[in-house]
Amino acid sequence: MKKTDLITLLRSKQSVFSFKEIFLASGDLKPSLLRRRLHYYVQKGELYAVRRGLYAKDKNYERRELATKIFTPAYISFETILLEAGIIFQYYSTIFVASYQSKDIICDNQSYSFKKIKDTILTNSAGVENRGNYFAASKERAFLDVLYLNKDYYFDNLSVLDFKKVFALLPLYRNKRMTKKVYHYFNAFKKEMG
Repeated sequence: MKKTDLITLLRSKQSVFSFKEIFLASGDLKPSLLRRRLHYYVQKGELYAVRRGLYAKDKNYERRELATKIFTPAYISFETILLEAGIIFQYYSTIFVASYQSKDIICDNQSYSFKKIKDTILTNSAGVENRGNYFAASKERAFLDVLYLNKDYYFDNLSVLDFKKVFALLPLYRNKRMTKKVYHYFNAFKKEMG
C-alpha cells in the first residue's frame, strides 16, 4: 500500500474499511506486507484500528457503518430503526443489526447486538435501503424483523407504518405465526383509529 493509496482511501466517503476492502484497493500482492503497512499507519495516527481487520479514518467514524462491516451480509434493523421511526419510544443505545449469526459485541464503547435471521430473508433486499455507506431496513421491514424474532412485542405507535408495504414484504418471511400476528396488529390499529 503506497501513500497515494492511503490518501485515495481517506478521501472516499466511507469512514470504516475492512482489511479485504483495503487489500483489493491497494493492489499489494502479499497480505502480510499490507498488514505491516497498516500497522505502521495506525502507529503514525493516519488510520484508526477499530477492531481486528477493521480500520477507520479517525475516531469519529460512523458507528452504523462499522456495525454492518463486523459481520457481512448485515443491515441495521430492529429497535434501532423502530426508535428512529417513532414506532417505539424506549431508548436503546445499542445498535441492532440483522445478520447471519447472533452475538453481542462491545467495540469502542459502543454496544452492537447482532440477531440471526434466515439467509433467504437476510439476502433479500426488499425493504432494505442504501444509506450511503451502510444498509438499513425500512421501518416496515424492521417491524417485520422484530415480529419474526419475537412472539409478543409492544409497539407504541403503528400510525407511521405503511401497512401496504408491510403486507407486500410479509411473504418474504414464510411464517404463519407471524402473518397472524401482523393481521392482529393491523386490525387492532384499524379499530384504534376508528
